[in-house]
Amino acid sequence: MEKLTMQEEDVMRLIWQIGPCFVKDILAKYDDPKPPYTTLASIVKNLERKKYVKNKRYGNTYEYTPLIPESEYKRTFMSGVVRNYFENSYKEMVSFFAKDQKISADDLKDIIDLIEKGKE
Repeated sequence: MEKLTMQEEDVMRLIWQIGPCFVKDILAKYDDPKPPYTTLASIVKNLERKKYVKNKRYGNTYEYTPLIPESEYKRTFMSGVVRNYFENSYKEMVSFFAKDQKISADDLKDIIDLIEKGKE
């Protein structure tokens, strides 16, 4: 799975949110100032080339559908972040956020509860 650029990730998140859609549907989700239609269409074509979306032709327009679930993308690239920045340790990652006060004790308790429920 090829890494996406920031712009591609933004567009892909919208496609996951909308589901099957046309470029105009994606454009409608943007706040003003909206990107040019042609720029957005090029980004979607790049996503198609990278095998993140597929198209279905309707006359001279295309409907795009995600090929890769959002959860799979997250899992793949979060694993890379943990491997590259936290010595392949999720514990190190959580410790980093705890030390940086980005995660609270209550959040940690919730995470522990989720882990324990997963063992049942």
